[in-house]
Amino acid sequence: MPDYLIDAWELHKSFGETRAVDGVSLSVAAGEIYGLVGPDGAGKTTVMRLLCGALTLDDGDVEIGGYDIRRQVERAREQIGYLAQRFSLYEELTVQENLRFFAEVRGLQPAQWAPRSREILAFVGLEPFRDRRAGQLSGGMKQKLGLALALINEPRVLLLDEPTTGVDPVTRQDFWRLILPLLRRGNLAVLVSTPYMDEALRCTRIGFMRGGRIISEGPPADLRRRLDGRILELAGSPDKLLVEMARRDPGVETAERFGNRFHLRVAPGQAQAVLARLGPAIQAAGGTVEELAIIDPQLEDVFIELAEHQA
Repeated sequence: MPDYLIDAWELHKSFGETRAVDGVSLSVAAGEIYGLVGPDGAGKTTVMRLLCGALTLDDGDVEIGGYDIRRQVERAREQIGYLAQRFSLYEELTVQENLRFFAEVRGLQPAQWAPRSREILAFVGLEPFRDRRAGQLSGGMKQKLGLALALINEPRVLLLDEPTTGVDPVTRQDFWRLILPLLRRGNLAVLVSTPYMDEALRCTRIGFMRGGRIISEGPPADLRRRLDGRILELAGSPDKLLVEMARRDPGVETAERFGNRFHLRVAPGQAQAVLARLGPAIQAAGGTVEELAIIDPQLEDVFIELAEHQA
């Protein structure tokens, strides 16, 4: 039986007439990273806030490290490190002073937080900047400081709400290089929300959220497998003709732009038939086909299909 450090059942939360979270259940074991993936407004941040007790549940149950978030909220919060989507630093305080403040708010004594802060600053690469004011840090360095603050109390559960939104791709990679080694210790469960599918691929399991619900869940490889043999990649010119001809084909369910190409989702068993007729049809209509082939499905393809199925 896995050691679930996050256990949530049938979570519900409404704001007026808006049902933000509608029956979400999830469990995250020690050593796992679970990704909540979905568009803005899907309910990801609300789930995070319900799990840490920042919002009151309308219905449902949450246990964090074995503590009930309703009846043992303070003990549950002691288990959590939380990096909010828009976390607040005290910009006039230095890096070290921010760490001290957050540690003491958590109830840590100097004998606990002083060695811990040195260890964390070295881990996130901010040791040389310990005396720099937080307001003078770059965006990426602020994200690292936010992670350091979330780790100061040695949590068993780490909640990361879109931690890399608004930073450059290199900084995103650096941030994930810090997260993944934490899991190897085996005593930490991580729940991360992200709009980025490349980040979702790094997770042990992901849950696709839409309209306040998790519409599908599983390891990334298993979710992608549901569309094996059903995604074609089409490239050529002109774009308008390509997509019109693709959508006109009886075997094509959707045609979506991916960069400078199109991904076509075909009906089960129709890939070879579409390959045989679509290229000649485009050429007969005056278009050019540079590439038309079956490819491995991406998570974006899966999410589009799931969202359409739910609708």
